[in-house]
Amino acid sequence: MPLNVAIQMDPIDKVRIAGDTGFALMLEAQARGHRLFTYTPDKLTLRDGKVTAVISPVEVRDVEGDHYTLGQPERTDLSTLDVVLLRQDPPFDMAYVSSTHMLERIHPKTLVVNDPTEVRNAPEKLFVTHFPELMPPTLITRDRAEIEAFREEFGDIVMKPLYGHGGATVFKTGKGDPNFGSLYDLFANLFREPWVIQAFLKEVSEGDKRIILIDGKAAGAVNRVPAAGDLRANMVRGGAARPTDLSKRELEICERIGPALRERGLLLVGIDVIGGKLTEINVTAPTGVRAIKKLGGPDLAAQLFEVIEAKRAAK
Repeated sequence: MPLNVAIQMDPIDKVRIAGDTGFALMLEAQARGHRLFTYTPDKLTLRDGKVTAVISPVEVRDVEGDHYTLGQPERTDLSTLDVVLLRQDPPFDMAYVSSTHMLERIHPKTLVVNDPTEVRNAPEKLFVTHFPELMPPTLITRDRAEIEAFREEFGDIVMKPLYGHGGATVFKTGKGDPNFGSLYDLFANLFREPWVIQAFLKEVSEGDKRIILIDGKAAGAVNRVPAAGDLRANMVRGGAARPTDLSKRELEICERIGPALRERGLLLVGIDVIGGKLTEINVTAPTGVRAIKKLGGPDLAAQLFEVIEAKRAAK
């Protein structure tokens, strides 16, 4: 039966559809005959225990510059919908956290993907630390002495904000780097929270593999190769998408974390693996679905909706 599916997202007119996973999910939902609605998180309201939002019916087309038509907006009780896709981009700040508090009031009566409570409890650069045996050496701190000792131990290190996204503000530094003091001061002024410090993985030059897991199972992957002169492989930072297969080690990583993802209701997850080391578990708005399909891989939007439909049918 057709489902009523709302997408909590950034303004649809700003979406870069060529690589946007949320847009791929909208296309798939529409192709399956589901009724689509969209709204931005600033339109959420909680009053007397009821969560509403001003939502607009939407039709989508895979045509750059002419990719949507909006209907008349109407304030709607979100608990009357079947599915809400939580797809606005980070930053994972208090505005993002607040929206998860609201959405947990309607879940699981309305299936929210991903589970808003678990999204809040599993920020990507912290949740991954539950699996230290899969990771490169990693430090979470803003204590300068700890960072300097870590740098002394491992040489080249990477510093990045704990709640950053898209490869922004990621720096490599090493022993004897005269810029370290300035870099430390920059982070101290920009970020109140601790930072992520990791041993630098030279294998990043060969690619930072994004693996998509659906309901805890490896479903597809894309290898993102950094642009010349950059250590960041994120496609929004100029990384090039390449087709890839999963190694035995990468499959082992997926099998190791899969049960924890299923237990938490994290249906769509993107993990980052460099040289066989797990660096992040992305649960907020993971990307890569469109790139994987364009490179000849599986249709992961269809796989996700098969899971969503099965969960709704089981209610």
